[in-house]
This record gives sequence, structure tokens and C-alpha cells, in this order.
Amino acid sequence: MEQSKKLSKRERLFCRLYCATGNAREAAVRSGYTQNPEEQGLELLANDAVIAEIKKGMERERELLKIKALKGLERIAFGSISDAVRLVCSDSPPLLSLESFDLFLISEIKKPKDGAMEIKFFDRLKALERLMQDGLTDSSAALPLYNALCEASQTISGGDADGV
Repeated sequence: MEQSKKLSKRERLFCRLYCATGNAREAAVRSGYTQNPEEQGLELLANDAVIAEIKKGMERERELLKIKALKGLERIAFGSISDAVRLVCSDSPPLLSLESFDLFLISEIKKPKDGAMEIKFFDRLKALERLMQDGLTDSSAALPLYNALCEASQTISGGDADGV
């Protein structure tokens, strides 16, 4: 019989909450262990089936984190800057509309005393390099954009674009 089948619904909930919080007492309270939750949490952590379930949960979380990192790098590498441009071009955007802006690509915003606005973006080239380095994306799909960005960067800086 599979180990997770040995666990009750409440024990499985404890495992999920423990993976999310890393706190045995909090996971015990939130999963319904109301009497001596700290002690009950520690007892649950002594159970081999609970430990096995937590290990599986942590492995799933690590895999999900890898996927989130991949998606974040892809957004940086291929995302649109149109909302950032709208932000810079508007004199005073309504605060409510800012919630709808996709500002994921922005690493820093400064508004110096002169009233201008400075926006720094995350480095697309670094994001592409990381995607290709880790083999997280099909390099043949990203290669044309990567080469174009390298050439544009070299042209702007006055370097030799043929060296790429």
C-alpha cells in the first residue's frame, strides 16, 4: 500500500501546510490539530509516512519553483515593455490603472527631483543566456532573438557586431 494512503486527510493537509510554511505548529493548527498543536506537529514529524509525504511535497515544490523561474526568465527575455512606456509617457497615471500594468520587466524606477522618471529593465541578454545555459528552452527558437539583441547591443556600444 502506498504510504500517502496510510495518512488521514488531516495528516495529508498537515504535510502540505508544513511544506508551505516549514513550521510544524502552524501546520498543525491550520490542519485542525487544536489541542497541543506544537506537540502534535512534532509527533507527526516523527511519523515515517508523514516524512515521506513531506519529502514528496518538497520535491514537487522544487519542480514548481524551477518552472516559475523558467517562466520568469522567459517573461524577461521575450516580454513587452509597452506598459512601462505607457507609465513613462503619462503625466500622472491613475493609481487604479497601475494594477493592470505589466511591470514585471522593470528592475528599478527612480523619480529624481527634476520630475523625470528613470526606469531600468532587467537584462534580456542575461535572461536569454541563462535560458540557453541551463538548457531550459529550445535554443534554436531563442537564437535569432539572442543574435539580434547582441548585434543591437554591439552597434549601440560601437563594438563589432560580427564577433557574435
